[in-house]
Amino acid sequence: MDTYDTDTYLETERLFLRRFTADDAELLIELDSDPAVMRYLTGGKPTPPEEIRERILPRILAGLEKWDHKLGLFAAHEKEGGAFIGWFILRPKAEGPLDEVELGYRLRQAAWGKGYATEGSQALLRKAFTELGVRMVWAETMFVNRGSRNVMEKLGMTHAGTFFPELEPIEGSEHGEVRYELTAQEWAKR
Repeated sequence: MDTYDTDTYLETERLFLRRFTADDAELLIELDSDPAVMRYLTGGKPTPPEEIRERILPRILAGLEKWDHKLGLFAAHEKEGGAFIGWFILRPKAEGPLDEVELGYRLRQAAWGKGYATEGSQALLRKAFTELGVRMVWAETMFVNRGSRNVMEKLGMTHAGTFFPELEPIEGSEHGEVRYELTAQEWAKR
């Protein structure tokens, strides 16, 4: 696959992560149209295709440029066969310090339960702490999203707090959102 050869950001045993391109809208539209994938984000409502094409994908591409292709949102594919499985994120808040970055992922249902979230996230943590000079990585999810919380805990991240953002209520939002963190110093001790 040409994309794998020319634009790979990171490789793991079973995955490769690459930079998104302007041609990737359909992959994002398919991912965000699955109610199960969007359950803890929008209550299962799909992201409108025009929003992905006109707002989300251009913002992803701008972020890659802003952070010199070292941080951002990256398309994830299986090495064997090249199937798109979703995306991973490693980036700071818009106006946040570059040494504090968010770790996240959104995977297609077909990729669930295979350890891909943990595998990709471990590789991103290693890159963040050994190559990119990151001091702290954080991740957030809904309290009721036990699958994502399990991944964060497997990564050695610790629960740093629970908060209640003012968003459109979805099932489980009454329990709040949780934030997990891991510092470079903590990671090095593992």
